[in-house]
Amino acid sequence: MLDLAVLAVIAQGQTYGYRIGNDLRDLGLGTVKGGTLYPLLARLEETGAVATTWREGKSGPGRKWYEITLTGRDRLLQEGARWRTFARLTSDLTDGPDTGTTSAAPAPASTRTLDAGAQ
Repeated sequence: MLDLAVLAVIAQGQTYGYRIGNDLRDLGLGTVKGGTLYPLLARLEETGAVATTWREGKSGPGRKWYEITLTGRDRLLQEGARWRTFARLTSDLTDGPDTGTTSAAPAPASTRTLDAGAQ
């Protein structure tokens, strides 16, 4: 899920690691430590989901900037769709009559399947 959130942040425009961490925190995902974020960014770069450039800092050290690629946009769309399906199915399961909520009953089991890539 964190890969998906990071890709979504980068899809909003070129950015750098520290700002990505702040954006995730501001979105309510809590603090993502550098030891988690930077290896994740490196994996996204290795798989071609993001491209990087190095820019000199105006008043400090240079920064590595990240930009989403077409491969990254495709991944964001596909994984985003699978995540929304998973979230809807989980909501259906946890909002059922046994939980004391008043939502509608979950869809029949035959309609609650995920494709193999989402499991």
